[in-house]
Amino acid sequence: MKVEDVMTRTVLTVERDTPLREVAAILSEHGISGLPVVEGDRVVGVVSEADLLVKERGEPPRRTGMFGLFESERPEDEAKLYASTAGEAMTSPALTITGSRPVAAAAALMIEAGVNRLPVVDEQERLVGIVTRADLVRAFVRRDSEIAQEIRDDVALRSLWISPEQLEITVERGVVTLSGRVETRDDAELLPRLARRVPGVVSVESTLTWEHDGRG
Repeated sequence: MKVEDVMTRTVLTVERDTPLREVAAILSEHGISGLPVVEGDRVVGVVSEADLLVKERGEPPRRTGMFGLFESERPEDEAKLYASTAGEAMTSPALTITGSRPVAAAAALMIEAGVNRLPVVDEQERLVGIVTRADLVRAFVRRDSEIAQEIRDDVALRSLWISPEQLEITVERGVVTLSGRVETRDDAELLPRLARRVPGVVSVESTLTWEHDGRG
């Protein structure tokens, strides 16, 4: 499953000069936590609730004495503190992902960067959608038949060039069972690892055997 399969294609956006009060109103009205900031159809940043909270917090108290020597506001936070527009408050450059990437790649990127959403762009870096953590959670709730089909078509056939006729793939409540005979030991070990990355898979049990060891 790819990002383009789960993303939202109609995206609310703001521009650099959009006032922060308007940004806050959009976030509140639509119950979302962030917005891409665009110039034309290109993403230049993301403005989120966290960016607005820097202003809400106000000027941090300054400590005196020797402790104050070691305490400094991050430059980007100081800029956000005095921001009045989306462009001044946004986080830039924006972290984006292409629609052709696997859902697992989006999940890994969100976790690593600690973000809740990723603007989705095409090969020319034009905005085509947005994917959120909620989208990824919904992708995890899939029918067993859909999971089995993706393992057969995308993992076995397209990724590893293994004919599905060589395999027996069953899925029950997200638990995948793989059996059959493949050409090499590497295939037998790689197929379960890739299957675990398929959205909706809870665990993988494999009894695959192989024709050749393929290891010197």
